[in-house]
Amino acid sequence: LIRSINDPEHPLTLEELNVVEQVRVKVNDAESTVAVEFTPTIPHCSMATLIGLSIKVKLIRSLPERFKMDVHITPGTHASEHAVNKQLADKERVAAALENSHLLEVVNQCLSARS
Repeated sequence: LIRSINDPEHPLTLEELNVVEQVRVKVNDAESTVAVEFTPTIPHCSMATLIGLSIKVKLIRSLPERFKMDVHITPGTHASEHAVNKQLADKERVAAALENSHLLEVVNQCLSARS
């Protein structure tokens, strides 16, 4: 579901950039949980929150409502990993971000198929 998400800055997918890898995705159908660890391309990547938000939105739109999602940065790979993870884990902040039409447009561009 997430391998084809486009990077916001590069003309490549998150999988092509090794931002997402299958070994860092854990799905537990019995417990209805999905955990995704993503690795920003550089330790000071300014797009880390947007990438995490794009992954989260794709999962929300694709999976049944019963699933609880945990999207976070691979430990030790980003300078602001704690702050980004805190934002991505906060349902209210995620909902508020998606009410911002400009931000939602950027997320939708990341999720759209490349031509």
